[in-house]
Amino acid sequence: MPLLLFDLDNTLIDRDRAFRAWTADFIAERRLPESELDWLATLDGGGYVTRQVFFRAALTRYGVTGRAREEQMAELTAQYREAMVERVCFPGENREALLAARRAGWTLGVVTNGDTAHQSAKIAAAGIDELVEAYVVSEEAGHEKPDPEIFRIAALRCGLDDEELSERLADGTAWMVGDHAPADIAGARVAGLDSVWLRHRRPWPQVTFHPTLMADALPEAVRLVLERQPQPQSRRPLRPGTPAQPSERDHQRERPTGTNPSPRYSGSPGAVAVNVATRPAS
Repeated sequence: MPLLLFDLDNTLIDRDRAFRAWTADFIAERRLPESELDWLATLDGGGYVTRQVFFRAALTRYGVTGRAREEQMAELTAQYREAMVERVCFPGENREALLAARRAGWTLGVVTNGDTAHQSAKIAAAGIDELVEAYVVSEEAGHEKPDPEIFRIAALRCGLDDEELSERLADGTAWMVGDHAPADIAGARVAGLDSVWLRHRRPWPQVTFHPTLMADALPEAVRLVLERQPQPQSRRPLRPGTPAQPSERDHQRERPTGTNPSPRYSGSPGAVAVNVATRPAS
């Protein structure tokens, strides 16, 4: 069972496009100059700056301080997350790439850092949960990329046990595709996976590690993986309308890390949560 894992933001979905749309509305509502778009985009850091830091800095810049700032931060964060789900963009060519990988016999999963409810809502809004076997969000998993454990959790949720995962790592049929070098590519490397880095018109930023492959866009990344490996036996497609898990587990954050809420898996503690996402801010 070959395994192909994906990052969510700016890999499967165009997170920055949704952010730019939200930013345009934010500026228009406050009658701010359009030049503030660039300032806010820089502060955003591609979603890797926490929303607390982002909104505190933004409100301070626009003259809101003290208790009023703290009150507006909570309100703006909630509005922002709702807007980002409404504006989620899952390009058709990315959907087709996932379908092609499934037809070729690959098991698909998502590994993302971030807030469980927010990331899960974006996955559901895009319909990605119906195309992958499982997904993992860092908050719920208790591990975030580049921690190797979150990749192991993803593999287990996708139906591989530890022995099968070791076999896939050994024969080069376990891959990670992502756009963020420290989280996605370094994480894949320390977990033993091959990787494809999405360039997005950027030079490779690291000197101590490198991806297995580089691609300009997700469809190219998937094509490169499929071309690199012998075609595995075709898998039975997911039943229409059958989403990847978790379901109610997204709302069970009081559960101690390391417990096993899923009847599907009964392995070692901490190895069996379903759907773990991992982008810190987004």
